[in-house]
Amino acid sequence: MALITSFLASIRQDEEGQGLAEYALILALIAIVAIIALIFLGNQVSQILSTVGNSI
Repeated sequence: MALITSFLASIRQDEEGQGLAEYALILALIAIVAIIALIFLGNQVSQILSTVGNSI
């Protein structure tokens, strides 16, 4: 019985680590997409914010 309990405990710990790794990968993917979007759209966003700032 103790063997089964320790096996289940080890599986539970592995799942937590796997979930954390998946969240880290998703966060990294979102960061990469945001950086790429800022690189390509940065000038347009800057111009829009300048226009809004000048109109105020």
